[in-house]
Amino acid sequence: MELIGRNREQKLLQNCLESPRPEFLVVYGRRRVGKTYLIREYFNGRFAFYATGISNEKTRMQLRVFGEALRSYGSTETAAPKDWFEAFGRLKNLLQKEDVPKDPISGKKVVFLDELPWMDTARSDFKSALDYFWNSWGSTQEDLLLIVCGSATSWIIENILSDSGGFYNRITRQLHLEPFHLKECEELLNANGVNMTRRQIMESYMIFGGIPYYLNCFDRRLSLAQNVEELYFRESGQLHYEFDRLFHSLFKNSEKHIAIIKAIAERQYGVTRVELAATAGIGDGQPLTKALLELEQCGFLRKYKNYAKEKSGFFYQVVDPFVLFHLRFTEQAQLTSWLTYLNSPGYYAWCGNAFEKVCLNHIPQLKAALGISGVETMEYAWRSKSKNPGAQVDLLIDRRDDVVNLCEMKYTQDPFEIDAAYEGKLLEKQQLFREESKTGKAIHLTLVSASGLRRNSHAGIVQTLLTAEDLFA
Repeated sequence: MELIGRNREQKLLQNCLESPRPEFLVVYGRRRVGKTYLIREYFNGRFAFYATGISNEKTRMQLRVFGEALRSYGSTETAAPKDWFEAFGRLKNLLQKEDVPKDPISGKKVVFLDELPWMDTARSDFKSALDYFWNSWGSTQEDLLLIVCGSATSWIIENILSDSGGFYNRITRQLHLEPFHLKECEELLNANGVNMTRRQIMESYMIFGGIPYYLNCFDRRLSLAQNVEELYFRESGQLHYEFDRLFHSLFKNSEKHIAIIKAIAERQYGVTRVELAATAGIGDGQPLTKALLELEQCGFLRKYKNYAKEKSGFFYQVVDPFVLFHLRFTEQAQLTSWLTYLNSPGYYAWCGNAFEKVCLNHIPQLKAALGISGVETMEYAWRSKSKNPGAQVDLLIDRRDDVVNLCEMKYTQDPFEIDAAYEGKLLEKQQLFREESKTGKAIHLTLVSASGLRRNSHAGIVQTLLTAEDLFA
């Protein structure tokens, strides 16, 4: 199957192949995002060696599976390696053979170790053996490309990327594989024969995010609503238990991370660390710092500053669509059927909030539509310190060219209409922001409307209009 999107990632892989030096590439990202698929498809299965860890198995079984993989690539050793040093010693011997498979163009020997965190079982010597394999031999082989991969993002970052020991400054490249954007979702669904309008594709993103595995579960004979019903709300559905599986696969002590995610999600516009630490059952200190960092690295959280309060610390906001969908409709509302909820008042209220998260996950597309892709920017939110009338903006784009885009995001079925009252509210918000932020930059009111804007005497308040079509760029 042809790879969908991933142009930047494919270019990086090509650079690794063309490099005149040994390359150690670390690929990481959340469960189901397509890490293994990308590597397998790009290299068309042409590996000098491939092995994968086994979930919830002890060292003995991991070594047995690794040994079987070695034999499938030509090793003559029949017994399982007694430890990881012996396993990597056999791999070294295998890679030194004349007939080892190589990339036909670059001549690189591509070694792919998948689900690396599962190989590192309790009290094993895996990490030390991998360290020794690379530093004593692999790093001297100009024709070697070692790729390691894993869904347990926190393990990859802590034990490989941020390691202060043997891997320090040894990783030559890293690739954080992120979810698809809307355009890539559209391409994948089209390739699978799933016929949807762009509005429906956007709604699917509001539920499942840009996770390729989730989109590949769609039955093309069913409508979007029917797919949501079958995949998520039916107990036998492929994604019915996905939330728990997701967190248990990523984090060793996932209960802490789930508790933090739930506490943050209860406040739509985010919480400060101080507020979070005061929440019952969360606590403070290094465990909270570590968990927040891991959740941010996995893409579940958005960490941002209040534009007008640079010294007040960061806010944390849940922006993962699938996580938010689960928490709202299973944990809170305990909804049992999507088809009966569709087009209800609650449904439309959810659409408005979910559309904001779609926009927050497509800032590069918004910048492109504004014509400022090449302009250095910082993204913020703003909460007024005034309780009456009070105001908030979920997305501010602070630009190096002396402009701040104050973004309003609206999801409606028909073109959004600005009336006199809303025009007054926007003007008041703009003025309050200028007073509190003390910015000397031009403030451009920017409307991101899923269905466009109805032109009337009040529409001129908006300097720039962006639509859902712009998010598909």
